[in-house]
Amino acid sequence: MDETNSEQALICIPGQILCASSEFTVAGEGTYEKLGYVHATLAGIVQMKKREKNTYISVVSFGGGATVPVIGDIVTARITAVQHRMSKCRILCIGKTPLNRTLRGIIRKEDVRATEVDRVEMHKCFRPGDIILARVLHQIELNVFHLSTADNELGVVVALSPSSRATWGAEPIPMVPICWTEVQCPVTLVKEPRKVAKVVPEKGEALKKNLELF
Repeated sequence: MDETNSEQALICIPGQILCASSEFTVAGEGTYEKLGYVHATLAGIVQMKKREKNTYISVVSFGGGATVPVIGDIVTARITAVQHRMSKCRILCIGKTPLNRTLRGIIRKEDVRATEVDRVEMHKCFRPGDIILARVLHQIELNVFHLSTADNELGVVVALSPSSRATWGAEPIPMVPICWTEVQCPVTLVKEPRKVAKVVPEKGEALKKNLELF
């Protein structure tokens, strides 16, 4: 049975250290672990719940709670930069819930796919402007999350053709997946490498509706 420690309400601000982390401490919603400590991601009231040997720590926002991803969540994100060892992105949605504030994501080379990790080349997997589906691995710091596209259903779901990327104000032309590692422009027939996601039709339609907001 859960036991909530409510002897004293502790108010916190984003980034504040709440306690030292240990094998019996679990960082819950509104918190993250860094350098041996549990930090708050929100301004609100700290809640600690004990279950057997573990203590679960979370933060309840004064405004009723802000939407933040937790470990295992599937997020929709837009790639903003591609480097040799990682790609950076901006998280747009958590599941079907669009965000109204900026959350950033990082995909490391070893988390792009599940096989042949040592052969991954980031520029052949993602390009700036790509829309991806990714899974949350953990929170790195305030508003920054470590993501993975290693599953078959994760990766690039929308890629724009080189011509529409290069021309300011041009009508965007979505490229068409032709295999799990390549997409093609339907107009120019130019091909580009990608880590393509396997998206089922129902999820694809829901994703299109979400992306209309951005």
